[in-house]
Amino acid sequence: MRTEDLRSTPARLTATAAAKLPRLFLVTVGLVYILAGLFYRDPWKTDDVAGLATMLTALSGQEHAWLLPQVGQLAQAQDGPLVTWVGALFIWALRPVLEIFFSPLNSAIIASRLPNILWFAILTSSIWYGTYLLGRLKEAQPLALPFGGEPGEREYGRMLADAALLLIVATVGIIWRMHETSEVPAVIACQALAFYAVARMLDHPVSGAITLGVAIGAAFLARGWLGCLPLIFATLIVFVPRGPLADTRKWLVISLLIAASLILLWWIPARAFGPYWTASWLSWNSHAFDWPSTRAWLNIVRDLPWFLWPTWPLALLALWRWRGWFAAPHILIPLGFALGAALLLLASSDPFEPEYSTLAVPCAILAAFALPTLRRGVVNTLDWFAVMCFSLTAATVWLGWIALQTGWPAQISANIARQTMGFNIHIAWPATLIALLGTAAWIALVRWRLRSHPAGLWRGTALSAGGLLTTWLLLATLWMPALDYVRSYRDVSASLAQALVRAQQPGECIRTQGLGSGQRASFLVFNHIQFSFDAACPLLLQQLDRRDLTINRAVPPGYVILWEGRRDPERHEMFRLMRALPAS
Repeated sequence: MRTEDLRSTPARLTATAAAKLPRLFLVTVGLVYILAGLFYRDPWKTDDVAGLATMLTALSGQEHAWLLPQVGQLAQAQDGPLVTWVGALFIWALRPVLEIFFSPLNSAIIASRLPNILWFAILTSSIWYGTYLLGRLKEAQPLALPFGGEPGEREYGRMLADAALLLIVATVGIIWRMHETSEVPAVIACQALAFYAVARMLDHPVSGAITLGVAIGAAFLARGWLGCLPLIFATLIVFVPRGPLADTRKWLVISLLIAASLILLWWIPARAFGPYWTASWLSWNSHAFDWPSTRAWLNIVRDLPWFLWPTWPLALLALWRWRGWFAAPHILIPLGFALGAALLLLASSDPFEPEYSTLAVPCAILAAFALPTLRRGVVNTLDWFAVMCFSLTAATVWLGWIALQTGWPAQISANIARQTMGFNIHIAWPATLIALLGTAAWIALVRWRLRSHPAGLWRGTALSAGGLLTTWLLLATLWMPALDYVRSYRDVSASLAQALVRAQQPGECIRTQGLGSGQRASFLVFNHIQFSFDAACPLLLQQLDRRDLTINRAVPPGYVILWEGRRDPERHEMFRLMRALPAS
């Protein structure tokens, strides 16, 4: 008999507290989450526009660009090909239809973001079904009440699954990342799929092993070793010790074969056709691993708590409350994925949001299992905190927008004006109407909580998810024109393209100096401007820092300035196009 069988479960719950959450609410939350902020904006630097640039390069017919992600002629060796493949396929299939209604560029932008809906669907469905499977296990069930009234296995599992889904939606740090055209949404989706696969192996080991192999292989194709190592670590942690999954360990051979096959089917031809690209890929992956510096540790301490809010306190609480049950699958599996992600974080030379995001899925699942262990007073306190916190953030977004439009309050308006210099202030009435409807929905949700006193344990997670969605919806409607102006390179790219029309002779190439990857990708996406690495190119595009203008202002010997440009919101960044003078 296992140790946990002798212990009293910390979960205390009645059937009333496991009441079914309306499916319409879950569907509405999911649709608002992924659709708000996904369309009707330009691709922003850096990862967002770089992802689109690799897709357009793949479709341009450039040699091996389908196999090896590239931004123009620059190898995008830090990424795998999966996101490029899926996005380019969507653009190729849907752009002809979308061009009936939109311009060719906007059609490509819209089509490139449709895979985000796919990644989000994989994320939410995997978390829901995986948590549901774990929640139905005997070890996870709440304490049987003396006179009955505890929820059944299905009802209890469904309540936990709903809570886990709402908690991943409520996770603050990933909401923007799930809307960008990069590898991050795909990696998060693969992690959730791997979690579901491991949970599925408890009762269907073969199908679970197949799914796990697909998830690990896809994670590698999305982000190399940084993408798949957390899943490999998690698998080793969950399956190596003697425990409830020991009998299914033999089926991991299937997972290994499938993952290795997916990886080698890409790597072998990539190595053959692009030795320079694969060498760059290996170099980038090797340099991505190291002991974090002191600065990186300070960044982790500063950024990770807000990135994983509100799930990390509940996840830690779950580990404490279920401390005698670490060998039980419903704790062992999400804990294994959390430890796998933490190991990657500790082994990354410069960890940031893509690495932080690997903790989002296991923290949301562990947080869901903390809920049945909370006393009613604590749950009510968390409800009130969510109401106050997100009401304040929504009011702040509205106040900032009012200051932008009217100039009042003066101090807030002045601060915003500095960040949006040159922006043409206007009111987008359809977006404003959507923002008003979203605010009204939040008020209705809070009013429902105050008047009806629902007994469902998911009420706090519903408030947290609804509050974050309201804030995100307000940003994606009221503030999207200003944010798009601040983050987009469309205008400066158009200005550079006009200068090249006047200055560039047929057959002439352009080389760069100090040009960032996001800027390079933006010029390619918006105006198809290609850059070369040939030192003999007569045209040179420089990216400068205006703070060093006293040093950089002098024209290099043998060059003449043809064009200078900058984005008004960017105080320090500027660009300069020059031509090499003929040798005398």
